[in-house]
Amino acid sequence: MKTKPLNELFDVTYGNKFDFNKMEIATNGGVNFVGRSSQNHGVSGTVAPIENITPFPAGSITVSLGGSKLLSSFVQVESFYTAQNVAVLRDKGSMSFQQKLYVCLCIRHNRFRYSAFGREANRTLRTLPIPTPEEFPGWLGSVDISELQQDLAKPVLAKAEDLCPASWAPFSLQSLFDLRKGKRLTKQSMKIGDLPFIGAIDGNNGVRQLISAEAQHPENVITVNYNGTVAEAFYQPGPFWASDDVNVLYPKFKGMDPLVGLFFCTIIRREKYRFNYGRKWNLERMRDSSIRLPVTAKGGPDFNFMRRFVSSLPYSSVAVNGLSG
Repeated sequence: MKTKPLNELFDVTYGNKFDFNKMEIATNGGVNFVGRSSQNHGVSGTVAPIENITPFPAGSITVSLGGSKLLSSFVQVESFYTAQNVAVLRDKGSMSFQQKLYVCLCIRHNRFRYSAFGREANRTLRTLPIPTPEEFPGWLGSVDISELQQDLAKPVLAKAEDLCPASWAPFSLQSLFDLRKGKRLTKQSMKIGDLPFIGAIDGNNGVRQLISAEAQHPENVITVNYNGTVAEAFYQPGPFWASDDVNVLYPKFKGMDPLVGLFFCTIIRREKYRFNYGRKWNLERMRDSSIRLPVTAKGGPDFNFMRRFVSSLPYSSVAVNGLSG
């Protein structure tokens, strides 16, 4: 594959080096502020425009140059300011939004070059090799990103204090769910098909591969790894087969949907620190485990709050729609 240094395709400059905590927050008519986060498209919030400082233009790529989120890269769909240690890339040609997204992916895949503790990309980003435009996949032009662009235009950032976790109450998983263990299926018995096979992995919504088999579990449930990457939790929007390294949580309550399911998955993952390869989260331990949830005035789980909170997050519609894709 033919590659070129990044600076042959983009003008690479440093960002503003502003401190978000010292800026005036603005909710209406503000300018996006991009930090070194790997969340929310890198946008920490919106700030009041700064006199005589022109924001970077929409369509630019931002790249985190240091920290634990090194090389987190995003195409910014609105003008923006940046924190320190953030680079701004403006293409020298006429790349499409889809092509820029592909460049972001290529940049992120160079993280292995900076695996040494404390190593940053300030000096070497410009010479980072990426594929030439002729090498970009042909299918990029057919990808519909209209909904993604609309969702990214003005991120609605939920405030941590809105959660008020101190007022939450504990609920045993056994009181909320009927817990069932997955079923072993050997590689020799697997045939390629279209049924999701959920394994003990930490990505792809738990789907290890697609197999030809009869579904063992229905849609609208949660899978939790008790082995492998312990405590990874995923909402399952369709029927599936779960491996014996996975526990399946069938809701005992009415009201489970993708928004509630995503909220539960995040809370369940917070229990990860309690378990590891030597201490697995098996059915017995899971039945004895509790999680803290927002509550209604009557003391039950507040599912409406869960839906409102997840809906308020940036890209929530993309996440929910992606579950059915």
